[in-house]
Formats: sequence, structure tokens, C-alpha cells
Amino acid sequence: MSGVFGAAYRLRGVVLGWATALLIGGVLLRLVLPAGPIANVAGVVALVALVGYVAAVAVSWAGRSRAAEYEDTRAEVWVQPPVRGRWLALNSPATQVPSHGVRGYGQSHAVDLVYAPAGVSRPEFGAGPSMLPATDFPAFGEPVLAMFDGVVERASDWRRDHRSRSTMAAMLYIALEGVVRSIGGPGFVVGNHVVIRGSDGVYGAVAHLRRGSLRVRPGDRVVAGQVIAECGNSGNSTEPHVHAQLMDRRSFRVAQGVPMAFTGITIEPAPLVAASDAERDGDAAAEPAPQAGMPRSGDFLEA
Repeated sequence: MSGVFGAAYRLRGVVLGWATALLIGGVLLRLVLPAGPIANVAGVVALVALVGYVAAVAVSWAGRSRAAEYEDTRAEVWVQPPVRGRWLALNSPATQVPSHGVRGYGQSHAVDLVYAPAGVSRPEFGAGPSMLPATDFPAFGEPVLAMFDGVVERASDWRRDHRSRSTMAAMLYIALEGVVRSIGGPGFVVGNHVVIRGSDGVYGAVAHLRRGSLRVRPGDRVVAGQVIAECGNSGNSTEPHVHAQLMDRRSFRVAQGVPMAFTGITIEPAPLVAASDAERDGDAAAEPAPQAGMPRSGDFLEA
């Protein structure tokens, strides 16, 4: 998206973040401070922030169709998967777009990958404590790879790996937590991350990385398949997984998503889908075959 409206649409997240923080701060100060000049200034700040918030929401609403046209009609960019082994795909753009329900932070075509090696179980949602150590999950510490050749533009790994959110009560908690994180900015949402710029001007991002696991720094040149970090549970994450996306800017604040597909993978359909295909076409349909593309939510990716 270009032009004045395009710029306003890209900046909507920045305005929303600042407006929310200033609105909350201004209202609180207005309530607790005694009547006087400072309290009046706080009230004015809150009013201006409210106007900015409403304007940002209006721009976001008005720009939905233009953003969809810009992002969803672009040709897919083919990249290598950021993981090796068998992984469960969740929140996949092959199932819906925007894949995560929103277009903010350039994640309209992002996918979440959860490590699911055959014969190894991971804690079942709702079957135990609300918050489990990240180390209880097989994905934690798994290598994360560069999706294409390029130059590292951003790299961060100082944020802690928190416990999982493994029950409905914990999901309510993370929903409220996510609001607070969004006020802090994209870094608190995506957690530890690496952004790589490709030769075609497309940026690849992997997020929720393990604290202290970076193998690269900004300015480093990397090749596809190179280990750049480890899977973690930092940022707005319910359990250790790899969040991968392509975008058209280096900054999550203003980026818009770019469609992507994986090369050199095998897609194992979700059990219910595989059973349906087998019933329709015979047992051969249930066997995974080498494919390239994007797994649907619930499918398994083998790389």
C-alpha cells in the first residue's frame, strides 16, 4: 500500500499503542490528581489520545479491503521451512487469511509450527496445570533455521521464556496479558526474534525464540538452512513453537504480510482429513507424499 492513506494504515499500530498508553495514563492522572493545572493537562492528553485512538481504529477499518487486496493477491514466495523434523501447523494461511485473525505486525500470512515428533508426546491442553515450564515441551530448544539466503536486519534474544498457558483460565490470562504487551510494542508480542532481508526485498521473520539462543547478529550474512537460533516461549506465546512469516518491511510496526510457501517438505494431512480422503479414495490417500506448499492448520509438516 502506498500514498497518504497507505502510510496512515501502516502507522495505525504505532498510533494505537501510544494512544492507548496515553489514554490510560491521562485518565488515571486526572482521577488521582487534585484539581489544578497538571490535572487539566492530563485531561487534555487523555482527550487527544482518545481522538488518536478513534482515528487509528477508523483507518484500520477503512483499510481492510485495500490491505487484503495488497497482501492476498501477491504471488507466493517460496522458502525453506525454518525447522527440521515433524511439526504441527497451527494458525495457517492455507486455512484462513489473515491466519492469526489480524493483519497487524505483518502476520497476515504467518504460520505457527509446534514440534510433534512421532512417538513423543507433549503436554495436553487442559489435562494438567495451567502453566507448565517451557522445558516440558519437546519444541523447546529445537534449532530454528534461516528460510532463505540474506542479511540479518534484526535480532533479539534477551526476553525470558515464560511458562505455558495450558488451560482455558490461562488463555484468559494471556488474552489480558496480550493487551499489555501490545502497549509495550511489537517486541513484547513477538518476543525474541530474527528478521532476515532477502535479495528480493522480502523480509523473513521467526519469533518466540529461546532466550540467549541467537547464533547471528544484525549485519551477518546467512544461507538458507543455517541454524540461527532455538525455539523458545518468549513473547505472546501459549507454548514453545516457531512463528514464521514473510513481510514487506523490516519493522513489525509498519510491515504488511507476504504470502509464502515451503519447499522440500512432506505434508501429512490432519487425522480427520486423512481418514476422509482414505474412505473416498482408498488407503493410498492416507499416506503422506512429498509436497511443496503450506500445510493447513492441523496438518503435519515433515522437513
